[in-house]
Amino acid sequence: MVMFGRRGPARAVALLSAVALGAAVAAQTVDDGPTNSAAGLNLPAELQVFGKVDPLVRKATAIVNGTIITDTDVDQRLALILLANGNKISDEERERVRLQVLRNLIDETLQIQEAKANKIEITSGEIEQAYARVSTNFKRQPAEFAAYLKTVGSSENSIKRQIEGELAWRRLLGRRVEPFVAVGEDEVRAILNRLEAAKGTQEYRVGEIFLAATPENDAQVRANADRIVEQVRGGASFVAYARQFSEASTAAVGGDLGWVRAELLPEPLAATVRQMPAGAVSAPIQLPGGYSIVALVDKRQILTADPRDAVLSLKQLTISFPPGLTQKQAEPKVAAFGAALQKISGCGTADQVAKSVGADVIDNDQVRIRDLPPQLQEVMLRLQIGQASPAFGSLQEGVRGLVLCGKDEAQQASGPTFDQVYSQLEEEKVNRRAQRYLRDLRRDAVVDYR
Repeated sequence: MVMFGRRGPARAVALLSAVALGAAVAAQTVDDGPTNSAAGLNLPAELQVFGKVDPLVRKATAIVNGTIITDTDVDQRLALILLANGNKISDEERERVRLQVLRNLIDETLQIQEAKANKIEITSGEIEQAYARVSTNFKRQPAEFAAYLKTVGSSENSIKRQIEGELAWRRLLGRRVEPFVAVGEDEVRAILNRLEAAKGTQEYRVGEIFLAATPENDAQVRANADRIVEQVRGGASFVAYARQFSEASTAAVGGDLGWVRAELLPEPLAATVRQMPAGAVSAPIQLPGGYSIVALVDKRQILTADPRDAVLSLKQLTISFPPGLTQKQAEPKVAAFGAALQKISGCGTADQVAKSVGADVIDNDQVRIRDLPPQLQEVMLRLQIGQASPAFGSLQEGVRGLVLCGKDEAQQASGPTFDQVYSQLEEEKVNRRAQRYLRDLRRDAVVDYR
């Protein structure tokens, strides 16, 4: 979006992830002339083939405790990540991501196997229900979504397998881990007291990718984390990468920690987010057991009203341009539109002004400032009732202006409840034990790479 007038800072794309893979070097031989390359095999002139060659047989990439993971499984899961990133991934990065996809499929297989060993079965009905919800997120019916996935090189089976793994692991943790995690009332009260004392200070909307590390592989994991940061800051999809590669429990929700107070974060993370501007992505942060990369999506003041939570009543005026028109050719019309916007004196005159410049008008009475693009948030915070924004937009999608017709000021935010703080502390403790659980499964697994 282009602002025709004052421009605000654009919010950076939130976090993504990838894991490194060493590059392979292929040797080449150069022939001196056109010779029979099979001559050295001394093959018989007449031969019989024993057995069938079936191109549909898929080669195993890994066998995990007897369960086969194929090249096709890896390719179809990789296709989902490429789709989420608009295929804007270099060939080198694609190979790194492919290796991490294989690692994730191995972990997923171990989780499903462990759940079955504990008599936990995820029914086909549960998987279909979750799959239908995913389809809805893509604004498609399940059958339509399945056909769409084929066009991008993936399949409904790939998503359903991931759904089964997430449901199985969550249910297993509910049986084997959560009952043995205790959160003391004094822990919760201490946090609530700190929050009350911190009234008026900041809270943060944070995304996280966590990569587990041991003393033996610490250097490799740190190097991988550095490459992840490079990719994130390059603009790939945070949600897709976090879901596939983060080893925190928040991977299932794209790494989103929600709104959190710094006091609830580990101190190294708290110290980092306090200094970050909204939209920034941190360098890798070392924690006990690994590295975290955090993205600061937004921030607001604790237990105080945030002006960006105000609800606006707006009129939007839009002018369109014929295809192929250049920026220079459009400038007179854009300038006339911008001048007309500044002459608006109240929403009562907006329709008349729109008609004079050939603009379309749309009314919307329920727009939160926070939900507007970052460039427009600062503009709308400064407007008075009846005033219009500068012109903004593009020649392809139309140049627009917003007229502020009304404003419901934000109400003072309420603090978290005892139960909310309790749940967050419990989730953090469960997450730490879940990481140890998965490490034990990896250690005891028999994995045959092919």
